Amino acid sequence: MRKKVAIIAFDGITPFHLSVPCLVFGGPHGETMFDVTVCSAERGPMRTTAGFDIAAHKSLRALAGADIVIMPTWHDDCRPSPPELLQALRRAHARGATIVGLCLGAFPVAEAGLLDGRTVTTHWAFADQLAARRPQVRVDEEVLYVDEGDVLTSAGAAASLDCSLYLLRKLAGADYANRVARRLLVAPHREGGQAQFIERPVPASATEGRLAQVMEWVQHRLAEEHNLDALAARAAMSRRNFTRHFRQATGTSFTQWLLNQRLTHAQRMLETTDASIEAVAQAAGFGSAISLRQHFRANVHSSPSAYRDKFQCPNS
Repeated sequence: MRKKVAIIAFDGITPFHLSVPCLVFGGPHGETMFDVTVCSAERGPMRTTAGFDIAAHKSLRALAGADIVIMPTWHDDCRPSPPELLQALRRAHARGATIVGLCLGAFPVAEAGLLDGRTVTTHWAFADQLAARRPQVRVDEEVLYVDEGDVLTSAGAAASLDCSLYLLRKLAGADYANRVARRLLVAPHREGGQAQFIERPVPASATEGRLAQVMEWVQHRLAEEHNLDALAARAAMSRRNFTRHFRQATGTSFTQWLLNQRLTHAQRMLETTDASIEAVAQAAGFGSAISLRQHFRANVHSSPSAYRDKFQCPNS
């Protein structure tokens, strides 16, 4: 059964932010899994920040049957949300829909009270404003996105893609999400805890080039043990410089990056092969099925067997 996704548009929306969830959940790749609807509280044509108009043919009543409700952004002046929108978000959440606030879309979601006592993120330039306006929430301006289970929020622009692809992975599996990312020509997965601001996201020197080579080398040897001193030597750096340059280039530590790579590899093996759990654990570098299960529970919130039952391709 296809999941229903309702995306909320408004007068003055930025087209890029609206297009992100439409591209991830809609289009040819999503037709068999998702039913995407763009809706709005406004009637008639709506202006965009790009100088052209759009029209949504559904009202906020479309939220009543949605499994996922996405607020793709909000006005740059972070104005208060209209009561109709806040009530629609609250009703959808109360009946069990997953609510997603991308970029400034976190403002209406927080204003609706759906994040009280929880952690939220938004674009770093607006984080202080959100914290001042909603002291009931914990604002983390450092991360790309936050998953609170029934409510997700993301940082700005590209992080909206990261959060949408992350949610797609949860719903449809890593292999499917990777295929969608490949179609969109974007990175298949960036961990939510990665920093919003990466000092040098593109290699700018021979040092970063050597670092990229080491990362690729490790990705082809996930089953092996990896020592920071040995990797630093391979990159012709000291351990301290390797650690510093790695965080500058990726926004995370080598240890966390390696864990993410191993989890992704294990997920793809579980989805696309009949290899035993022990064999998957060995191939992904976890060493034992016990270790794989522990990391899956902590990071994927599932057991490897349950994950395979949910996402394994029929012809694998």
